[in-house]
Amino acid sequence: MTATDAPITRLAFVANDRPEAQAARDRLAKRYGDFTQSEAQAVVALGGDGFMLETLHNNLVISRPIYGMNQGSVGFLMNDYNEDGLLERINAAEHAKVRPLTMLTTARDGAQQTALAFNEVSLLRQTRQTAKLEIAIDDTVRMEELLCDGVLISTPAGSTAYNLSAHGPIIPLDARVLALTPISAFRPRRWRGALLPHTARVTFRVLEIEKRPVSAVADNFEVRDITHVEVSENRDVRLTMLFDAGRGLEERVLSEQFSN
Repeated sequence: MTATDAPITRLAFVANDRPEAQAARDRLAKRYGDFTQSEAQAVVALGGDGFMLETLHNNLVISRPIYGMNQGSVGFLMNDYNEDGLLERINAAEHAKVRPLTMLTTARDGAQQTALAFNEVSLLRQTRQTAKLEIAIDDTVRMEELLCDGVLISTPAGSTAYNLSAHGPIIPLDARVLALTPISAFRPRRWRGALLPHTARVTFRVLEIEKRPVSAVADNFEVRDITHVEVSENRDVRLTMLFDAGRGLEERVLSEQFSN
């Protein structure tokens, strides 16, 4: 918050479906007030990283800053849970601006679907057969054939999630790059992926579709039996996540690179 911004006093509380998160939501709403998301100046999300992603997607139209508190199993994107001094912490919080990826899929029946991903877009094999993919960057084919369990494109904010588990690089939030990371690459076996400019448009073409069906996933939205996928950064959407002072997302990303 800058010196010219009005202090945040109106909060909306949302929680995942775990009983402890719902109980915490009720206590906090009673203590700090219970505003709708359209009335509130900020949204407090109670859950884990998956619920934070869900809250980001649900907040696309209203576009309120989101302050997460961990009431789930994984909380890299969440602040520590503490019911005291919540308004003071939110008003002193560091702001992280995040942009999603846009995924455009074409299925075998010709149907097209679009979805946003704040963490990553993943292509995954649907059967015991490995996926076989062609990869083009800005209409230039860079890899004619990748045999793998899958491949993903990660935003900087999502680089410590599935991308890190797949041995992809951790990306600073302001790096203006995307991570292209294979998942269990079989051929070329030693390919470890690539860093792409954030302006890149990536096109995947599924090879041997009948034998090697592939699904595409944008965060938690899945499309099966796809033939083509186009992925690019969506520059029309930018949401704000709030983190406790000294524990901002950039600091978390930096610390993760030195953790055991």
